[in-house]
Amino acid sequence: MTWSGFLAFLLASLILAMVPGVGTAMLLRQSIRGGRRGALATVAGMELGVAVWAVAAAFGLSVLLVASEVAYQALRIGGVAILLWFGVRALFGRHVDAEPDAPSSGSGFRAGLVVNVANPKLAVFAISFLPQFVEPGAARWVLVALAGLWVVVDTLWYLLVIALLSRIMGWLRRSAVRRRLERVSGAVLIGLGIRLAVQS
Repeated sequence: MTWSGFLAFLLASLILAMVPGVGTAMLLRQSIRGGRRGALATVAGMELGVAVWAVAAAFGLSVLLVASEVAYQALRIGGVAILLWFGVRALFGRHVDAEPDAPSSGSGFRAGLVVNVANPKLAVFAISFLPQFVEPGAARWVLVALAGLWVVVDTLWYLLVIALLSRIMGWLRRSAVRRRLERVSGAVLIGLGIRLAVQS
């Protein structure tokens, strides 16, 4: 890989991380519910999910998923169900005025991991994204290294988001603001679930 290709990969990874999506909505929801600790746990889970698909793509395993219509559709349906479940809980769940009990870090980790592992679009994206930046016939370790670097860039972006959220965490966790943001994040997750459902 040339230096220009390496820099292009870094820039592309950063731009991809910055595009709002499931991860951003989930991170906002878990930040409101669990504060900075919950947000960090959620990022850890999300990035493990990214790593799963990135490494699977590097070893060519994601191609098997894409090649199998049954496996792809099963994962897509599971992803839709998970997004709708989180979204409905956030949108229509009981929102109390008192300060909520902070959920465990484990729940944030699991939420982040599940939404990314159950996202077939992430698998498809991984197998179309990583190979663009390596020469045909490149050693397997090059793809694995790029997969790791993709996870690092993604993680750094979300850590920056958490740092920004931490500055307004007191405001975010006010009862009225928290209720509104929970509903907003819930609506976004439901919308993303519906979009995944209608896309083939």
